[in-house]
Amino acid sequence: AIWSYTNWVSPLFFSGPSAIAKQFKYTLTEGTLLTDMAYSGKNFALGFLLALVAGVVLGVIIGWYRRVRLIADPFLNALYATPRLAMMPLIIIWFGIGMWSKVFIVFLSAFFPILVNTVAGIRNMDADLLRAARAFCATDWQIFKTLAIPGSVPFILTGVRQGVALGLIGVVVGEMFGGSEGVGFMIAYGGQTFATDTLFVGVVIIAFAGILLTLLTERLERHFSRWRPER
Repeated sequence: AIWSYTNWVSPLFFSGPSAIAKQFKYTLTEGTLLTDMAYSGKNFALGFLLALVAGVVLGVIIGWYRRVRLIADPFLNALYATPRLAMMPLIIIWFGIGMWSKVFIVFLSAFFPILVNTVAGIRNMDADLLRAARAFCATDWQIFKTLAIPGSVPFILTGVRQGVALGLIGVVVGEMFGGSEGVGFMIAYGGQTFATDTLFVGVVIIAFAGILLTLLTERLERHFSRWRPER
């Protein structure tokens, strides 16, 4: 309600809902909105898919093998603590200003939450079930297949939910710093030209995408929460 009264503020500094809706309609029908959304969606989907596969596979290996975990932990902690924004110039040098620099920053943003939660899922097997499996002389492979993997699914989905949010931030940052299309570029262009209505169109699109994807992942997380091991 308060937002609707901001139309009296200069559009140079802020845009009200009516101005944003008008600009959204214009960019949708006569601008490049659909092209920008498709470009950002492709960058996000590819980067997140790579992060999901790599995070789960490496997380399972690191969580299951103690020696691997001891070797990998210092490097992972250092990379996890490094701000992604600080790496953007280096990523652009490596991959250029094309699509792959955006894909990589999405990958880097989403990878670590998935990895960390997968490791936690593998390491937090149900203690009672593990003792019972050992008592019945279950092999490591049987324990891995029937206890570790199913028990880690809720943890992995928690990582997916966190990775979705960080991946969306990553795609916006990537397109803002080195690109000529995408929703992130739209936001940057709106800021540079003081077109706050264009800027807010991009912000609203990212916000709605984040809400929708978070709701979907939360629903999956709740569905598999009964698989979470008892401690």
